Amino acid sequence: MHKVQAVNKRFVQLGVAVLCGLLGLLATPLVQAEEGQQGVMDEAAMLSSIARGGRLYDSWYKELDQKPPQGAHTAYPSSGKAKAKDSWRCKECHGWDGMGKEGAYAKGKHFTGIVGITAAKGRDPQALVALLKEATHGYGDKLDDASLLDLAHFVSLGQVDMDAVIERKDKTIKQANRQQGANYYQTLCAQCHGKQGIQKGMAQMGDAASGNPWETLHKTRNGQPGEEMPALLALDPQIMLDIIDYMQTLPKKK
Repeated sequence: MHKVQAVNKRFVQLGVAVLCGLLGLLATPLVQAEEGQQGVMDEAAMLSSIARGGRLYDSWYKELDQKPPQGAHTAYPSSGKAKAKDSWRCKECHGWDGMGKEGAYAKGKHFTGIVGITAAKGRDPQALVALLKEATHGYGDKLDDASLLDLAHFVSLGQVDMDAVIERKDKTIKQANRQQGANYYQTLCAQCHGKQGIQKGMAQMGDAASGNPWETLHKTRNGQPGEEMPALLALDPQIMLDIIDYMQTLPKKK
């Protein structure tokens, strides 16, 4: 239990950057929160923006209910193996862990040799919006201004160090309370995903969590693009780790 608490503390510390960013962006309203609800609402709105930005990072055209652009992204390397439409997804180049060529996409079919977004943590969101509009990214005529800002909020304030909580070699959660994970899953997730993680038309949860815990953590935090899956971003981060650890024990396809 002490080890679980230690990792929980480390993971929560990863959220300090998010909270500090919120305090910096929303300093005045938050200070006034005791006098009214504006500060509370502003912080909630920012968390909502970060989560939506995470879904846009996952698949912006699904989140916006648009058709993907024709052809591959101009910045996507010709050696890449992704489908043309997937080359437009931020995660395809920068990875679910945000580490790009240094992270889980350092090898394999998703390798592109492109750097991650970790250096953008804490950067001015408006500066990131400007970068997203530049020719390299080319999103200025594809995402509306509100969506660009949400995506920038995710990049600046919504990243976490997944290597701190996921073992890259065997894809296991480093420390978690599996029984708590079962409790959370069966009350928060099972209604949609099934008690055994098997639901028609959905990915099988045992396979998803075991095969790609980085994607699973990202979607657990931010939700599924264009669908009703809730984002758990505002909850204690350890809850998500416990859930994923339990999900890795659920049945897998043979």
